[in-house]
Order: sequence, then C-alpha cells, then structure tokens
Amino acid sequence: MRTSDYDRVCYLTEQRDERIPLRNLRTGQVGYSFGCTHEGATVQVKLESGELDSWGMDECSEVTH
Repeated sequence: MRTSDYDRVCYLTEQRDERIPLRNLRTGQVGYSFGCTHEGATVQVKLESGELDSWGMDECSEVTH
C-alpha cells in the first residue's frame, strides 16, 4: 500500500478505533487492523482465525468491496 493509504489506515485505527480489513498480498489472508508501528511501517492485524500478526505496509492492501 502507498504511504498515504498506510497513514489513513493508521489514523482510522488509532484515532477513531476502527478496524480496517486488510489482505496480505503474499498469503491472501485477511486481517483487521488494531495498531500500527510507524518506525517499521507495519500494521498489527487480527486474522479471521483469531491469531495476531504484523504486516509491512508493502505486503498488504485494504480490502475493498
């Protein structure tokens, strides 16, 4: 995802407490954002299975309908 998309996802997640659906481009897994690490440009996600993971902004995209 682009830096502007990453910044928007992080803003909505951290400031508005929204869970944004994201897809991992390598694995196809879907997860929901619950935090960001700006130093490493990663998004912390909760997978549909309930597991937690961290994805780099270059390896995920926002799920659109």
